[in-house]
Amino acid sequence: AREADWKAFNEDPEWQKAKAASEVDGTLVTKADQLFLSATDFSAGFPPSAPGAPERSFEMRTYTTNPGLLPNLHSRFRDHTREFFKAHGMTSLGYFQPVEGQPGHDNTLVYFLANKDQAAAAESWKAFQADPGWIATKKASEEKAGGSLTVVPDGVKSIFLKPTDFSPIR
Repeated sequence: AREADWKAFNEDPEWQKAKAASEVDGTLVTKADQLFLSATDFSAGFPPSAPGAPERSFEMRTYTTNPGLLPNLHSRFRDHTREFFKAHGMTSLGYFQPVEGQPGHDNTLVYFLANKDQAAAAESWKAFQADPGWIATKKASEEKAGGSLTVVPDGVKSIFLKPTDFSPIR
């Protein structure tokens, strides 16, 4: 269905006219990546922001697990981590994994958090990582799995995102 919809979109005469007009001074997009994600059973989703809501800072985090440990990571997030995020002022927006056939399907968790700004995010992360409950939860989940759930040294990646002026979430 996605392929048929995309084909129809690209063949739409109004879209072709708008694209041509926007590229009168040159191509706007030189590369487009795509990653299809499916929501986990503990994902909150992305509700649109209320009109006039202040802009927030969004963080996209990608965790790569050691082989066979994605279910353990999902359990830790489902049962514990999201509540620790909430307790430390971070808003969970959604938790996803690549769909079958996509790279990382069986070892990748992608999720999004919202904070007032990057400074608030840094303070929240500092408090989160020092929380004795979180430390105990992480330790217990790693003991159960026989080691770190994520690939060491760079199994956790983070980037901050700024919503565009036309984004329904702010």
